[in-house]
Amino acid sequence: MIETKYTLKHVIDNTEPADPKWRQAARDHIEQLAIPPWSLGQLLVVAEQLAGIQRTIRPNVDKKMVITMAGDHGVVAEGVSAFPQEVTPQMVENFVKGGAGINVLAKAAGAEVIVVDMGVAVDMPELVKQGAIIDCKIAHGTRNFYCEPAMTREQAIAALEAGINVATQVIEEQGINLLATGDMGIGNTTPSAAILAVMAEYPVSSVTGRGTGIDNAALINKIKVIRESINRHQPDKTDPIDVLAKVGGFEIAGIAGVILGAAFKQVPVLVDGFISTAGALIAKALCPQALDYMIPSHQSEEPGHQLMWQALGLRPLLNLNFRLGEGTGAAVAMHLVESSARVISDVLTFADAGVTNGHEGL
Repeated sequence: MIETKYTLKHVIDNTEPADPKWRQAARDHIEQLAIPPWSLGQLLVVAEQLAGIQRTIRPNVDKKMVITMAGDHGVVAEGVSAFPQEVTPQMVENFVKGGAGINVLAKAAGAEVIVVDMGVAVDMPELVKQGAIIDCKIAHGTRNFYCEPAMTREQAIAALEAGINVATQVIEEQGINLLATGDMGIGNTTPSAAILAVMAEYPVSSVTGRGTGIDNAALINKIKVIRESINRHQPDKTDPIDVLAKVGGFEIAGIAGVILGAAFKQVPVLVDGFISTAGALIAKALCPQALDYMIPSHQSEEPGHQLMWQALGLRPLLNLNFRLGEGTGAAVAMHLVESSARVISDVLTFADAGVTNGHEGL
């Protein structure tokens, strides 16, 4: 188990926004680089963001980590997923073996992957004993929120604090300077869609997709399950902990905690796909300044994902038609974030390069 060094309240109360003075300094520096103004587009937007986060015009993201949170969902009993629940622990074992999509893509990006059990339905004592996974299990999966709230309020807070303390520990102990979120949990597009429908007030039908590839009949049922669950529990959109407790997931709460922990420690965090961005919605609602630290990695195939980014006011770096989760889109986007840091740090200015600035005096 991870020690609870930082409480949710402490983190919310002590998280500072990114520094606008450093953002302006970065903007001024970028305009002196020996390239046509802003000709590297969104790479330079990210570079400016990194400068505001790290309080330097020479940002560094050389120590990268993906935190993949795993949890199960009682609502799979309602037929909302194409895969059975036993796939969650099987995939956790595949992560540990290094054979999953996230392992391969993180390795290509020079990033470590750690796997956290937030609420897998079975115990994995050997993996915990080996130190192969981090045990933050809140319960053996959430309850079936079609019938009852997914978790208690206390469990929601515990899951948030677990995520916070996983993130802060790797930052403090390993010097991680770029985090990415990831997820694993059969059925987890269902709570993610429910969170979006509640918090951004979208119709359930417009935010609910096929997840792992359900057919039309299962999609109609999934929409019905989410709509009726929201009507039954009436989650309070102004209280993100209530939303988590009624229709959320333990790994989604953990991801929100990772984002909050990164913001508290002034470390950029790449937000992955649909499930991770549900966590980002929760994190922003709890602590608005955490938004400054989020880098939107990609837009997935889930129809609600674009709506999530719109609700957050963020523009994703990539659209590669991903729908895997695990942190895969965020791992691929790490290459772009590192490029952003290197451009602002290493490209010479007009003066240093001895190049005439055609825009000076304009």
